[in-house]
Parts: sequence; structure tokens; C-alpha cells
Amino acid sequence: MTTIAFIGTGVMGASIVKHLLKAGHDVTLYSRTKAKSLPLLELGAKWADSPAQAAVNKEVIFTMVGYPQDVEEVYCGVNGIFSTAKKGAIVVDMTTSEPTLAKKLYAVASEKGIHSIDAPVSGGDIGAQNGTLSIMIGGDQHVVESIRPIFEVFGGNIVYQGQTGAGQHTKMCNQIAIAGGMIGTCEAIIYGLKAGLTMEEVLKSISSGAAGSWSLSNLAPRILKQDLEPGFYIKHFIKDMKIALDEAEKMSLQLPGLQLAKKMYDILLTEGYGEKGTQALIKYYENKI
Repeated sequence: MTTIAFIGTGVMGASIVKHLLKAGHDVTLYSRTKAKSLPLLELGAKWADSPAQAAVNKEVIFTMVGYPQDVEEVYCGVNGIFSTAKKGAIVVDMTTSEPTLAKKLYAVASEKGIHSIDAPVSGGDIGAQNGTLSIMIGGDQHVVESIRPIFEVFGGNIVYQGQTGAGQHTKMCNQIAIAGGMIGTCEAIIYGLKAGLTMEEVLKSISSGAAGSWSLSNLAPRILKQDLEPGFYIKHFIKDMKIALDEAEKMSLQLPGLQLAKKMYDILLTEGYGEKGTQALIKYYENKI
């Protein structure tokens, strides 16, 4: 049993906590909305009134919040993790955030004798529920290996990417690929429907061929059922695309496909789809028919 603090119990965080509890770990929670954590408290998790309180005497502290500014507040704020975390503790930020912030957290943690890892994940609500998330990890490798058994509780593809920030950069590669892939998925569906095809049958043909992808297999069926609920929020995906574009600019890279995808999602945000899943990109096309 490991004593764990978990900060942020959203769409994916809640499922991860369930896996940790089932594996027998002692888990203390903090989330901005306690009501959302009540099912987890009923399963045996403990509650803390702040990140600082949650972090007291914990061996491992996970964070999974919304935006980079939330990450910085959770760690460095007045009631943040760094104000109470014990020497030797391991902090693991699973938020998709800025590589530069990951390096800042590592530096601050090191001064306090704390180990810091950036470990964003992919796989959405389905991966979190099934315990098969892809985890992309940056930080000191010996620290990562020391808690690999915990990652294995909720992850199916756990890959060490390199030093601090490498996990976040890898997640940017993931989000760039998803952005272009969602355009392809939605355009295939809207084309097929216009052509009078039965798209459920079309998916049987193309999902296992060269066009196959996670989005085509998992999100296209949701689109056909008009299920736009989030495995991953559009508002958070826009944040990720902005981070990727900012990092690309620092490297003097032009990513026109990503720029196009972000513009399309920005339009959906203004139309009120920010709380829907990334598959709601289909509305961009439907609204133009």
C-alpha cells in the first residue's frame, strides 16, 4: 500500500482513483467541487480541504487539473502541494500542460528534496475506465521506475520519454495527431452520409484498414449515435493545441494542419460546444450543410 494524494477528480481522474483504491492504496482527494468526489469517498477515499492538506505525509502526489495556471496554483500557491509535501515525496503531474512549466516544477521540487515527474496521459474516459491509459513520462528515470507499479494500475502503455518536459512534448505530438485525425474522421462521416451510405457498415470496412485509428474506432460510433459527451473536453483540447502551437513557434515550426484544426474548434467554442467531447467537431460540418 502506498499513501497517495490525488488532486483533480474529473472525467479521467475519478476513474484513475477507482483503480488506485481497488489496488489497495490509501488515497486522499482534493477537488474544487467536493460533490463530484462523493462516489469516490464512498469507495474509501479520504477528503482534504486543500492541495496542501492532501499532500501531508504522502509518498506520491498526483495532479490532474485543467490548465497550466491551475497546475501552478496547485503546486506553488499559498495552499499548494509544495508548502507541505515531505522530503522524498514524488509529485506526478498528469495534466496536459506546458513543457516549460514542467521544468519549473522540477526545479522548485528539487530545491525541497522532492521528486517531480510530468506524466500526461491519453485514452480519454474509455482508457481511464478500463485502466489502459497511455502514459508519457518525463523526469528522472530511477524515480519513474520506482513507481511504475502504480502507473501499471491504470495504464496499459507506459513509456519513459526522457528528462523533465519530455512527457509533455510527447503529449503535444499526441494532440497534434488527434487534431488532424478528427478532421479526417468527421469529413469521412459527413461525406459518407451525403453519399447515402450506411456509415455503421462503412466503419466496418475502414476502421480495420489503412485508415484505422483510435478516433475512428471509438469516437466515430459516438458521432453516429449523436453522443457528443466528453471523453475529453473541447475547451481543454483548444488549450492543448495552443500550447503545441506556442511550442512549435519557439522551434520555428509551421504546423498548418494544427492551425486549421484549432480555428475550427475555436468556432465551436463560440457556439457553446466547449463542454462537449472532441468528436463534436462534426457540428462544424453539420452547421454548414
